[in-house]
Amino acid sequence: MGLAMSYLRVPPVLEGEPDPGRIARRIFGDADWRRRAAAESFDLGWAWQAVHYLVTGDPWDGRQPEADVVCGGRLLTEDGADELGMDVIYLAPDRVKPAADHLTATPFAKVAGRYDPAAMAEAGVQDAGRLDDAARDAVLKPAYEGLAEFFQAAAAEGQAVYKVMAPEKS
Repeated sequence: MGLAMSYLRVPPVLEGEPDPGRIARRIFGDADWRRRAAAESFDLGWAWQAVHYLVTGDPWDGRQPEADVVCGGRLLTEDGADELGMDVIYLAPDRVKPAADHLTATPFAKVAGRYDPAAMAEAGVQDAGRLDDAARDAVLKPAYEGLAEFFQAAAAEGQAVYKVMAPEKS
C-alpha cells in the first residue's frame, strides 16, 4: 500500500489566521476534515506520482510551474511526524495561478505521450505496476483534468492549495 494525495483549496488567511502551518493544524487536526471540506477538495489518490511524471517527465523534480501541480510547495510537516499524522504541503496563491495557467494551456493530450508504464516503473514512480494500457485514459486523464479544474477554481478565488500525503486507504 502506497501513499495517496488529496488537495484542499483554502483562503490565504483563514478566520484571521495568516500562518499556513497553524491553518494546516486547524483544518487537518479535525479527523472529519475530508467530509467538512468536500466541496473545496480533490482526491488524486494513488495516481499522484504518475500524474507528476506526466506533467514534468520526472518522478520527483521539475520546473515551476509544472512541478507545483503535484510535488511543489512548502512542506509544513516533517514526514508526517507531527501531531497530524500526515504530510502537508502548502502552495501559496502566487504559485497556484501559474500552475493553473500551465494546466489550462497544456491539455492532457500534450502530456499523454510521456505515458510509458515500463519507463515509469524504471524511474521509480509509485504504483507504476498498477498502470496498464487502459489506465492512461481511465485513471490519469480524468485525474489530470480534475486537477486542472481544481487549480483553476483556486486561482480564480485567490486561494492557497494544501496537499495532503497519507497512506492509501485499502
